[in-house]
Amino acid sequence: MGIIIKPIITEKMSNLGETLNRYGFKVDKNANKIEIKNAIEKMYSVTVTDVNTMVSAPKKRIRYTKSGFNKGATTAYKKAIVTLKEGDTIDFYSNI
Repeated sequence: MGIIIKPIITEKMSNLGETLNRYGFKVDKNANKIEIKNAIEKMYSVTVTDVNTMVSAPKKRIRYTKSGFNKGATTAYKKAIVTLKEGDTIDFYSNI
């Protein structure tokens, strides 16, 4: 499995991409900023100027069913927000 798992395509991230030239990706938990930068530059042929990372904590979920309470949690993941050089863009919808 590679460093980049999938792009984050939400309304907030789309707005950041259009206005500030920043894009979000779900990445491997053990990847550092240099590895993320190199992987995105290689995959999309763009120049990355800045990488910000954060770990999204798991959220607890409790559901009440006929058989009782089901307890669980969502998975934790690492998110990277990359800033591209002025003039570079990433088009996620070109392969559809």
